[in-house]
Amino acid sequence: MRFRFAPIWVAVLLFVVQPIFGQEGPPAAPTPETAASSSTPPLPPLDLTPDANGVVPPEQIRALLLRAEARDLENDKRQRDYTYVERQEERKLDGNGKVVKTEIRTSEVLQIYGEDVEKLIAKDDKPLPADEAKKEDEKIQKIIDKRRNESESDRRKRTEKEEKDREESRKFVLEVADAVNFRLVGSEIIDGHDTWVLDGTPRPEYKPKRMEAKMLSKVGGRIWIDKAEAQWVKLDITVLDTISFGLFLARIHKGAHVVVDLTKVNDEVWLPKRVQLRLDVRLALVKEFRQDIEQTFRDYKKFRAESKMTVIGEQ
Repeated sequence: MRFRFAPIWVAVLLFVVQPIFGQEGPPAAPTPETAASSSTPPLPPLDLTPDANGVVPPEQIRALLLRAEARDLENDKRQRDYTYVERQEERKLDGNGKVVKTEIRTSEVLQIYGEDVEKLIAKDDKPLPADEAKKEDEKIQKIIDKRRNESESDRRKRTEKEEKDREESRKFVLEVADAVNFRLVGSEIIDGHDTWVLDGTPRPEYKPKRMEAKMLSKVGGRIWIDKAEAQWVKLDITVLDTISFGLFLARIHKGAHVVVDLTKVNDEVWLPKRVQLRLDVRLALVKEFRQDIEQTFRDYKKFRAESKMTVIGEQ
């Protein structure tokens, strides 16, 4: 699943749950999990059997997360058939948590040669002036021309990188199951879907196999997974201790918090509905950011099967 945030360091925080979100780019070679689609019989439901302390065994969690990742691969492919509108409201905070500035950007997200492209259409809920709208059109045209004229060698390099990223994601998701204790705390109906509710806390004795997995010892939260589809529908993640990147590069402070909600569209694909994020980040031990960010997604429209997207310069 693709999420766009203005500050690039937000993506670093989300990396700890990125394997569940899925990655951009074409899927890896099909497996029995990824081959599932609406035209094939549903996969048998997974059973979660907690121990006496309510902890679900890692092998069951691993199977569940891999199933959820496979679902997201399918979602990712289907999402490429959709355009939508994304609204981002960014509130900058002072040291006391008081809002000192608010910026709102609304974009139409297009699919151009398999790539997500944002076209800014409004600021602070007001349409762009004509000159700015023209610049956005010109930007889109440049992207179209670049992709249209991309060499076979460049296209191959891009897809190879995407496939490599996806493989790294797959390795990471296996480590999530080993690094985190998941407790089944109950069931909950969300938008008509019966879900498992699992709480995740770092496993103190776990020794990370991968450098990026060190972050898993500093995050915890709750995940809601649809029982019938093994599809995650909501995440609530909190940073439990300061996460540092490099000696002086950046620090995400304790208390950073992200909540992500998905919704089912056209009874075929799960897509983002809302992302809420609170961050307290220091860059290079000098510049500090305190922000609340909320993204909402709407007006999902399927364009491949139902319409032809007209791009600039085409009739």
